[in-house]
Amino acid sequence: MHTDPSPQDHDGADGAAPEVVDLVAAAVLAVPGVHDLHAGAVGEVATYLPGRRVNGVRMREPGCSVHVVLDWGIPVLDTTAAVRQAVRPYVSGPVDVTVEDIYLPDSASSATTRSDLP
Repeated sequence: MHTDPSPQDHDGADGAAPEVVDLVAAAVLAVPGVHDLHAGAVGEVATYLPGRRVNGVRMREPGCSVHVVLDWGIPVLDTTAAVRQAVRPYVSGPVDVTVEDIYLPDSASSATTRSDLP
């Protein structure tokens, strides 16, 4: 099965400008307390680009939906507000943040990580 590259793989290092969705994904993952992006229960939350997809971010016009896995013990409302603030420079319109799962540090994984998704 094809594994999608991470958003960091599309930072323009190959000469191509990064897509807005890549910038959004990188901004979300840089927020403290965000463990990973989440593609939803059946992988339905994604933005499709030629030859790849960015899981956990669905761009809309206007706005976007961001689905995340948060680290255990962090304040959920503060973290989702920080996600909205981090995304705001790249997206006009509403930014919907959905917490799909909580990552427990002492378990192998309660969350589906980016590498687990199609």
